[in-house]
Amino acid sequence: MSIFDPAARGYHAVYREHQVNHCPGCGRTHWLIGRLLAECAFCATPLPLAESLSRGSGMPAIVRRLRPAVAA
Repeated sequence: MSIFDPAARGYHAVYREHQVNHCPGCGRTHWLIGRLLAECAFCATPLPLAESLSRGSGMPAIVRRLRPAVAA
C-alpha cells in the first residue's frame, strides 16, 4: 500500500473551481477564496484549492547571497 495510491489515502476534500462545492462542516456553498485555501463563509472550514495542489506552494524562494568580507 502506497501513500500515493488514492484508494489507500482515503477521502480528501478539496475546493474545485467551476463546481458547486458543499462545505463538509455545514453543507452550505458560500466560500471565501484565497491563494491556497477556500474558507466556508459560515463555519470557517478551510479546504485546499485543487489547483494549488498541482502547482506547488505558490511561494517563491528568496535566495540571498552574502558578500565576502573585505579586509580593510
